[in-house]
Amino acid sequence: MNTKELRRQRAALIEQARAILNSVPEGQTMTGEQEAQFDRMMADADRMLKTIEAAEKVESLSQDLEQPVRGQARETAERSEPELYRSAIVHWIRGGMEALNPEEREVLSQYRAQSAITGSGGGYTVAQDFYRQIVDAMKEFGGVEQAGAFVIPTGTGADMPIPTSNDTANKGAILPENQTATGQDIAFGQVVLKAYKYSSKTVLVPFELLQDSAVDIEAFVARKLGERLGRITNEHFTVGDNTDKPQGVVPFSTLGKTGANGQTTSVTYDDLVDLEHALDPAYRRRARWMLHDQTLKAIKKLKDSQGRPLWQPGLAVREPDTILGYPFVPNQDMPQMAASAKSILFGDFSNYWIRRVTGIELFRITDKYIESGQVGFIAFHRTDGRGVNAGTNPIVHYANSAT
Repeated sequence: MNTKELRRQRAALIEQARAILNSVPEGQTMTGEQEAQFDRMMADADRMLKTIEAAEKVESLSQDLEQPVRGQARETAERSEPELYRSAIVHWIRGGMEALNPEEREVLSQYRAQSAITGSGGGYTVAQDFYRQIVDAMKEFGGVEQAGAFVIPTGTGADMPIPTSNDTANKGAILPENQTATGQDIAFGQVVLKAYKYSSKTVLVPFELLQDSAVDIEAFVARKLGERLGRITNEHFTVGDNTDKPQGVVPFSTLGKTGANGQTTSVTYDDLVDLEHALDPAYRRRARWMLHDQTLKAIKKLKDSQGRPLWQPGLAVREPDTILGYPFVPNQDMPQMAASAKSILFGDFSNYWIRRVTGIELFRITDKYIESGQVGFIAFHRTDGRGVNAGTNPIVHYANSAT
């Protein structure tokens, strides 16, 4: 697939949509027909972007697969450990322990032994290959991680203190001859990451689906578990109130700009410029926007003082779309524009830390659902997220007017 050509076609479609917007006389709004046509074109552009990103991801993965495994070629007849694990987990999902051969039992037992919680009833720590499928599914429902949050894996769930220091108010000084230098201590603080246990809740799979060899049951289970974990963790990483749950990036952010009276459901070009410059220049080098898709829709219709659209599509391969020249990440857990809503974030999201306790516990439940002809699967994952602010506010937000 020629992604360059797709990007060119997408850019042309966006220009057609903008021509509709530019045809609206100053001070007037689009007619219903114009707005419907504009929205349809922008929706087509969004779908094209998903196709482009998927093609570029496949291309990147294909390049990775072409690299030698651990620098050594494997014999065709030899099964690598990930291949053996994949076979074992598929057979275990379909038929339980009795479906495994001795080699598969051994590889699953090795992964299970690495877990802090072995459990009963056939629980297993998910190995890297299956774990990646779950994490990828979680990311599809994410936003905070895609924005560049710093993700750190840990071997245990013990409290993890992160030291902070803000020395930006202190400066050096000229020292006159024969004078003693004065002292100035450095103040330290800390942020503590915990490990909240999340459950996917039980996913029920009928016997017929498990026995159907044409179905990629491993991918099915991984996606369902990942989607559920992704929905709840991203919600908490976005708006969590830090009470028996993670601290969301929205509550962590600081006020950068408040909309003028009447702007309960709108934002202006000037607001976005003010929000951009509310962030310290040290953070703007890696900054990006985060917002709900409906807020993005409103921004796509805004222009700067020279009549140029604030939103620009990426034309080069792997080049992101931008707002005022900065990348953005849609996040459906972000508040939509409403009275007093913190509806737009701007900042360096690497200052938001996500802690993952290594491994996901996967359990297969048979007896409980046997009368319904089903097998249950459930996953547990321990994680936490919170912002690390040494005192210079790395993420700021736009708040809609209260009235």
